[in-house]
Amino acid sequence: MSAPPVVDLPIDDERLAQDLASGLASVEKLLRTSVESEDAFVTEASKHLIEAGGKRFRTMMVLLAAQFGDPSAPGVVPAAVVIELTHLATLYHDDVMDEAPVRRGSPSANARWDNTVAILTGDFLFAQASEILADLGAEAIKIQAQTFSRLVRGQIRETIGPSAGDDPVAHYIRVLADKTGSLIATSGRFGGLLAGASPDVVERLSNACEAIGVAWQLGDDLLDVASTSSESGKTPGTDLREGIRTLPVLYALESSPSSRLRSLLSAPVAESDVDEALELLRADQGMARARQELDSWVNRARSELAELPDIPARSAFLSLCDYVVERSG
Repeated sequence: MSAPPVVDLPIDDERLAQDLASGLASVEKLLRTSVESEDAFVTEASKHLIEAGGKRFRTMMVLLAAQFGDPSAPGVVPAAVVIELTHLATLYHDDVMDEAPVRRGSPSANARWDNTVAILTGDFLFAQASEILADLGAEAIKIQAQTFSRLVRGQIRETIGPSAGDDPVAHYIRVLADKTGSLIATSGRFGGLLAGASPDVVERLSNACEAIGVAWQLGDDLLDVASTSSESGKTPGTDLREGIRTLPVLYALESSPSSRLRSLLSAPVAESDVDEALELLRADQGMARARQELDSWVNRARSELAELPDIPARSAFLSLCDYVVERSG
């Protein structure tokens, strides 16, 4: 059997590959049935992003973490579905806030229908996740509530920006940890918890997964500056055009001697200036500092993983850490 990928990372251990493939198939089946409704339109809108695809990255983190206990335990697949539904629900809401016309190569729900439908569909997915969660026990419900609180706080912090006197870099990292890292952390926690892993193992899985999640997002920041469209499949400079101050930009604004670069980055970059801004930013020390920050989060994940039992899933997690660094260039 060929090994399925974790993102683009092959799994070398054949038994682990088979377990993950089986788990992913079960998650996909439950994911689709969980959003079916008596109302055909609700079903159609709810399946819109499911059928658009996606990496199922968080699902894979649940299944990998479950390897540190009993991966066939009855709560593992439902927990992975809860995580994926929560993630999908946030995408529906994000696209409304960002006025995004496209998601995963398809028209976003707000573009295909309207903002109201997109918001209500996201709410429906949250509700379906809660229904599944109710069968997983009080501890899982509490963890999900705390995670949802962090997701919302992260979104609010991103929306209002840092307060006067706040360190913009520290604020940005906190947003990433809450908005991106928290749900990936819960993926690891749910996988270990529902598989019956020891409390110490569950805690280390959660910490490692959060660090991987933050590092992954920092890698996206770097790719938006450093990559070409042929390498990443995305248009470089997208964040610059939208006026999003990612970590390389924040570092450049903090210390760049180039008055021209600071001028370009003070507002959304005009299309005619994007190539120049990218060239100056690629040469700025802010890029190196952002890479160091990514490395520190990856090393944080590795230190947690090093204390876990030496099984194929740990090797897969460590390989994922390597991949996060390599993909950022």
